[in-house]
Amino acid sequence: MRLVQFVRRGASGGVRVGVEQGAGGLGVVDLKAFDPSMPSTMRELLQLGDEGLDCARRALASGQCVVERSDLQLLSPVLAPEKVVCVGMNYRDHCLEQNAPIPKEPIIFSKFPSALTGPYDDIVLPAESQEVDWEVELAFVIGRGGKHIKEEDALAHVAGFTVANDVSARDWQMRRNGKQWLLGKTFDSFCPLGPALVTRDAVGDPHSLAVRCLVNGDTVQSSNTDQMIFQTEALVAWVSKFVTLTPGDVFLTGTPPGVGVFRKPPVFLKKGDVVECHIDQLGSIINKVV
Repeated sequence: MRLVQFVRRGASGGVRVGVEQGAGGLGVVDLKAFDPSMPSTMRELLQLGDEGLDCARRALASGQCVVERSDLQLLSPVLAPEKVVCVGMNYRDHCLEQNAPIPKEPIIFSKFPSALTGPYDDIVLPAESQEVDWEVELAFVIGRGGKHIKEEDALAHVAGFTVANDVSARDWQMRRNGKQWLLGKTFDSFCPLGPALVTRDAVGDPHSLAVRCLVNGDTVQSSNTDQMIFQTEALVAWVSKFVTLTPGDVFLTGTPPGVGVFRKPPVFLKKGDVVECHIDQLGSIINKVV
């Protein structure tokens, strides 16, 4: 299934969870309209576990309560997660790009949840940075919480996968704030996410997906998730050693080569640019820079 969060254009009713008919080209089944007992947000739906996903399957099969694409605005698949966990230096080809050693342990940092924005929302250039960069990333969302999760059990805790852009202010990441990464990664609008949460059973092999980023139609990143050093299961097991994972937690799993900061000369985003991040089987997010 392809689960989304949306609001109806020009109508009241707030956030709704929906199930896409097809891969983004048809309508969206409004889950709460199908079953009023269902929650209105993805995080609450995931907290229901199998009950919520079973209802979503029934709603999709019914073909009822369909909202046309033109009548809705897609939001980030998850709003206000407890955690946004990010992984640095997690693609072999990205390490080679900067002549850096392959990490022996996952490099973990975070974004604040307030950085999340929708799949087609604008990326806002902050006045505080002159070096804003792109990073296409495979993201996954926790469906079942836990602590000290074993690697062999980890995928059972993953609800599904989606596309992220780990927008990064390189001046703040690499030179300011004691070279800690947080501030450079967490300006408002610095985590476009979507377009849908594709459930685990609908993705063949998440570690064999083509990954691309285009800026103004030109390909700047092109790789495959088979380049990931630490895959989904390892990341869930590693992070859950330190913190309890909860439904709705978002993981960004690292970026391949081709980012702007390592180009010669470096290239950074400017007002009017359009960034498209695409991952096979998951779809594309397209964001204008303003």
